[in-house]
Amino acid sequence: MPYRKLGRTSSQRKAMLRDLTTDLLINGRITTTEARAKEVRKTTDKMITLGKRGDLAARRQAAAFVRNEVADVIEDGDNVKVQSALQKLFDDVAPRFAERNGGYTRILKTVQRRGDAAQLVILELVD
Repeated sequence: MPYRKLGRTSSQRKAMLRDLTTDLLINGRITTTEARAKEVRKTTDKMITLGKRGDLAARRQAAAFVRNEVADVIEDGDNVKVQSALQKLFDDVAPRFAERNGGYTRILKTVQRRGDAAQLVILELVD
């Protein structure tokens, strides 16, 4: 299956896709170019599908791709609970899409970027 090179080497491309996928899972919405959004959509759908499976093997596969970033900090009085992006994927994002078979993201076109006229889009998780 062909994919976009996005003007980067393979290691740079993989790092960028990991970062954008992690940011989308944490924030629920990102703004990027159309070509990047179409590639991130593929990886995000795969991660959410792994989250829906929920077994140990799926968790390890997702952990190999999703960055280890802090998603939420929950404070209950003296207790502080830190939720990582991987925990958010398996605990919050994947259960939202339990009844949906694919199509977890939406691309909304916005303005063109001023410098190079690249089409900017908003990539967001469908509710």
